[in-house]
Amino acid sequence: VQLQASGGGLVQAGGSLRLSCAASEGTFSTYTVGWFRQVPGKEREFVGAIRSGRTYYDDSVKGRFTISRDSAQNTANLQMNSLKPDDTAVYYCGAGWPILSEIRNPSQYRYWGQGTQVTVSS
Repeated sequence: VQLQASGGGLVQAGGSLRLSCAASEGTFSTYTVGWFRQVPGKEREFVGAIRSGRTYYDDSVKGRFTISRDSAQNTANLQMNSLKPDDTAVYYCGAGWPILSEIRNPSQYRYWGQGTQVTVSS
């Protein structure tokens, strides 16, 4: 599976962005899709995931970010509202079959998109 992430950009604090992760295969709907972010010098950190129709979020984004899936388009989306400067990072989508207890672990995701930069100005 090849993943293509898009939708990043520069936004002011309080603004919104919508990231998309497009997959090359129709079986994409069977995968868990995770969104992660990374800043230079730090490890890739979990943002949220969608697995079997349920969504999971890190506490830092809960209530502000929403993950959805469009099976007809083979995409998974990350709607980000009320953005903060601390949300600035390269955002990645990953796909795989992590067990629920490992859903936050990036090593459990087999396929990755190329990353898209999100910059939130204060």
